[in-house]
Amino acid sequence: MNWDQVEGKWKQFKGNALIQWGKLTDDDMDRAEGNREKLEGMIQERYGKSKDEVRREVDDWLSRM
Repeated sequence: MNWDQVEGKWKQFKGNALIQWGKLTDDDMDRAEGNREKLEGMIQERYGKSKDEVRREVDDWLSRM
């Protein structure tokens, strides 16, 4: 699956993202609007992880969708 598919079906995928990153809120997901960079920035901020680490996590999550 690629990110364009996730972005197009964001309402369906945001629940899975909330399960993966429990510190994020529904409001965070709404603000991300399916935008990968916004989502990664929020994950970085909430979890205090590096950009590369977050990118790997998002890639891993995407591969399981």
